[in-house]
Amino acid sequence: MTPRFQSATRVAGFTLLELLVVMVIIGMLASFVAPKFFAQIGKSQTKTARAQIDALEKSLDQYRLDIGHYPTTEQGLAALNERPAGETKWSGPYLKKSVPMDPWSHAYIYKNPGEHSEYDLLSYGKDGQPGGTDEAEDITNW
Repeated sequence: MTPRFQSATRVAGFTLLELLVVMVIIGMLASFVAPKFFAQIGKSQTKTARAQIDALEKSLDQYRLDIGHYPTTEQGLAALNERPAGETKWSGPYLKKSVPMDPWSHAYIYKNPGEHSEYDLLSYGKDGQPGGTDEAEDITNW
């Protein structure tokens, strides 16, 4: 009876070689999937920045309807949440929350008058520098 018991225990477990083969296969699969996954994260951050710029544009348009002009560069986007000095027609806040940072934790850049439109609103992307491609590409309102 003892030999039967011993053979059953040997069959029930995995050998070190089998475990190593499984680990190598999982590692290979992860090396193929991970780059695609992280590329999607970069694309979603870009889409988030575009959506935030769109929302800020709508808030700036509402500000303009109330006041008669867009905030100055000096007043910046903070004018959407706090009444600028001397603005008696201000009916804000124009945002439910504070002005968001871009998805890469940089402040959005606001210029009035703008070089490309009545005002310029942009994020320099992941690198925080003008220009760039892919995730480092500038995201603008023009």
